[in-house]
Amino acid sequence: MLKIAYSEIFRYSVPEKHRFPMQKYTMIPERLLAEGIISEANFFAPSQLTEDEILTTHTVDYWHKLKTQTLTTREARPIGFEMTPALVERGRHIAHATYECALYAQQYGVAMNVAGGTHHSFADHGEGFCVFNDVCIASNLLLARGQAQKVLVVDLDVHQGNGNASIMEDEPRVFIFSMHGAKNYPFRKQVSDLDIELANDTGDEEYLRILAETLPRLITEVAPDIIFYQSAVDVLATDKLGKLALTQEGCKARDEYVLRQAKEANIPVAIVMGGGYSENIEDVVEAHCNTFRLAQQIFFAKSN
Repeated sequence: MLKIAYSEIFRYSVPEKHRFPMQKYTMIPERLLAEGIISEANFFAPSQLTEDEILTTHTVDYWHKLKTQTLTTREARPIGFEMTPALVERGRHIAHATYECALYAQQYGVAMNVAGGTHHSFADHGEGFCVFNDVCIASNLLLARGQAQKVLVVDLDVHQGNGNASIMEDEPRVFIFSMHGAKNYPFRKQVSDLDIELANDTGDEEYLRILAETLPRLITEVAPDIIFYQSAVDVLATDKLGKLALTQEGCKARDEYVLRQAKEANIPVAIVMGGGYSENIEDVVEAHCNTFRLAQQIFFAKSN
């Protein structure tokens, strides 16, 4: 069964002025349910990170400031959200959802977080709308608990996962692969295990060619026992922050390729959504829904 992490807290704990881009977190489940792609039985409500789980990845000082709401204005500004207790609670649920998805993926082959992909969060600070780093926390928990020995992060957000690269810099058991826009945020990039920088206006054909030349080799060389896939849709040509030129069909083909590679290699894959900032929210929701449709089809349709 396709297990999907979802909670109302993913959207509604965000301050009012930030709620427009957060609409996707309720629109995606609603659309998938209306289409009959999934049922209510597919959803699970994640629990929240404990303090000990947070401290596997984030510093004591950063966590203390989040918990006590004492980040300075200068420290909070790069995150981009108004700091509130509800925002911290939201982040704790989203990050634990990614860990729970990893466990479900090990059971069913794939699992999905309607949110997640907060790859701009560093150990000691947040930025780029990211408070906690969900994929790094989930990876550290799996490793510490003996639930994985080698992790591959496939980050196809248009923005480099600078927090991922920084946090996992000295962790050889986690391989960070980031394919992103060369001339896009963050403008001071970190060094991942593998960074592929794309020129502005890179389209479907070139993007998919590069991915096909890279991913199978990484799966063979890294030999992970789990993959975290950041399936962001800010690669779309319609994205106001993206600067790439993928079509809806190209974005869907990207997701299908990643998921089929994972399934053929018999490697569990936990999927997080990452960014999507097209002016028309329908472009964002449809591209994200394609990821869910493909996961259901590839992993659970009888013909597959």
